Amino acid sequence: MILKRWLVGDPLKTAQARHERLSKTIALPIFSSNAISSVAYASEEILLVLVLAGTAAVTWSIPVSLAILFLILVLTISYRQIIYEYPEGGGAYVVARSNLGDKPALVAAAALMIDYVLTVAVSVAAGIAALTSAVPSLFIHREALGLVAILFIVVMNLRGVRESGKFFAVPTYFAIVALGLLVGIGTVRSLSDPSGSPGLASPAEVENLTLFLILRSFAAGCSAVTGMEIVSNGVKAFRPPESKNAATTMLWMSAILASLFIGISWMAYHHGILPKTDETVISQLAHLTFGAGIIYYAVQIGTMALLVLAANGAFAGFPQLASILARDGFMPHQMATFGDRLVFSNGIIILGLLACLLLVVFEGDPHALIPLYAIGVFVSFTLSQAGMVKRWLVKKGPHWQTKLIVNGAGALTTGIATIIIASTKFMQGAWIVFLLVAILLLMFQGIRSHYKAVKEQIALDRRGERPPLPRRNVVIIPISGLNRAVVRALDYARSRPGEIRAVYVDLDQEEGAKVKIQWAQWGGGVNLIALSSPYRSVLGSLLAYVEEVLEKDPNTWITVVIPEILPARWWQNILHNQRALMLKAALLFKERVILIDVPYHLTR
Repeated sequence: MILKRWLVGDPLKTAQARHERLSKTIALPIFSSNAISSVAYASEEILLVLVLAGTAAVTWSIPVSLAILFLILVLTISYRQIIYEYPEGGGAYVVARSNLGDKPALVAAAALMIDYVLTVAVSVAAGIAALTSAVPSLFIHREALGLVAILFIVVMNLRGVRESGKFFAVPTYFAIVALGLLVGIGTVRSLSDPSGSPGLASPAEVENLTLFLILRSFAAGCSAVTGMEIVSNGVKAFRPPESKNAATTMLWMSAILASLFIGISWMAYHHGILPKTDETVISQLAHLTFGAGIIYYAVQIGTMALLVLAANGAFAGFPQLASILARDGFMPHQMATFGDRLVFSNGIIILGLLACLLLVVFEGDPHALIPLYAIGVFVSFTLSQAGMVKRWLVKKGPHWQTKLIVNGAGALTTGIATIIIASTKFMQGAWIVFLLVAILLLMFQGIRSHYKAVKEQIALDRRGERPPLPRRNVVIIPISGLNRAVVRALDYARSRPGEIRAVYVDLDQEEGAKVKIQWAQWGGGVNLIALSSPYRSVLGSLLAYVEEVLEKDPNTWITVVIPEILPARWWQNILHNQRALMLKAALLFKERVILIDVPYHLTR
C-alpha cells in the first residue's frame, strides 16, 4: 500500500473529477503525440518498400506522401464533424453502433483495441531505435529499455490524466520544436540547393517497380495517420466547451502532423536518403542538417521522447473505449470503474501488459511490428465515416449535404486505403490482426451473453417468483480438533440464529476421544457430530454430510462457519495445510450453502 501511494499518489475524491479536465495546451501532447510521432517512421516505411525496386524507385516517395497528405486532410475534416456530433466521445465505436448496429460497432472496437496495443509497442520500439541510432552500444538492450519505458508510462498514467499530461507536455513540445527546426531549416536549405531533387523516375525506368509495390509503399506510409481518432474518443476529457476545444486540438494536431510528415519526406527525397539497419532516416537527416553537434542529439532525444510518449495517446484511448464497451455490456464491468486517481486503472494496466508481451515476442523491432500496424485503425476509420454518411441521410439537418459529401469522401478514401493495406500486408502478418479481431468479437458476444443471462436470472419480475419464505438454518462448524480458532468460530456461530452442529471427522480413535472430552468442556452445549472416514478423507466426509442434510429437508439453509488460522507472515502459509481453502472451494457453488470464514490471526 505504501509503495502504491508513492508511485501513484493519494486517492482523489469523485468531486475532484471536474478539476481533472484538460486545457487545449495540455490535451495536445496527450491526444496527439501518437499521430505526430508517426512522422519519425512513416516516411522511412515508404522508402523501405520502394527501395526493393532499386534506389531510383525512391523518387516515388513524394507522390505517395502527397496521397497520404490528402488522407490527413479528409480525416481531419471528417473527425471534426464527429466531435461536434458526438460530444460524449467514443469515436468509431459509438458512431458505428448508433448508425450501423452492434456488429459493425464491435468490429470497429476490436480493430481499435488491437491498434492501441500495437501503438504502444510500435511507438516504444521506434523510440528506442532512435536512441540506439545515437548510442549504438545500447542496441542489444533495446527490449529491456522498451519494457522499462512502458512500465514508466503505465505508472504515470495511473497518477491521473492531468498530472500525466503536465509531465509529458514538456518533452512532447520539446520534440515538436526539435523536429520543426529540422524540417524548417532542412527544407529551406534543400529548396535553395539546386543539386538535389533527382526528379520522378517512371515505372519503365525502374525495372522492378510495379503498381503493387507503389500501393504497398502507400500502405506502409499510412501509419502516419494512426492515432488521429484519439481526440474524438476523449472529448469528455476537455474543459468546457468540450467539442469546440477538442475540434481546435484536432486542427492543431493535423497541421503539425502534415507539416512534419511532408517536410521529412521532401528532405529524404531531395538528399536521396535510403533506409539503414542501424540508423533511422531522421538521424541521417539530422546529421546532414546539423552535423554531429548538440542540435543533432537534441533532435534524436526529442524524437525518442516523442515516440516513447506517443504510447501515451493509446493509454488515453484504450481505457476510455474499454469503459464504454463495459458500460454497454461487452467488456467486464470492472473496466468501467474509476481507480483511485479518477482514471480507468484496469484498462491502463491491461494495455501495458499486452504491449510488453508484444514487445518481447517481436524482440523490440519496430519494422517487424509495423506490418501489423494501421490495419485496425483504418477499419475503424471506414466504419465511422460510413456511420456518419448514414446519419446525415437519416437525420439531415442544417448543411447536411455538405457534411454528407465530407464524410462520404472520408468513407471512400479510407475504404480504399483499408483494402490496399489489407491486401498488401496480409502475408506480412496482417492476417494475425484479422484473426485477433474475430477472437475479440467472440469474446465481446460471450461477455454480453453472460451479463444478459445474469440479468434474466436475478430479475425480480421472473414468472413464478414469490417473496421469500421462512426457512430453517443449520449452522455447521467443521473442526479438526479444539483450539482458540475453533472456540472463536463457535463464539461467532452462537451469536447467529439456527441449530448449531460441530462436525468432526474421526481418523484416529484415541485422538477422537480426546476431542470429545475437550468438547464437553468448551463446546458450550453445542452438539458434536463425529463422522467416520474409512478412507481417511476429511473433505469427502464433510461434503457427504452436507449433502445428506440438504437432501433431508429442501427448505433448509446450511451456514458453514469455517475456523481459519492466518499466519503473521505470508510465507508461513506453506507450512499449514490448505484444508479451509479446499473446503471453501468445494462448497462455494452448492445451492443453499452459505460460507462464513472466521479468521484467527497469529502474531508471530
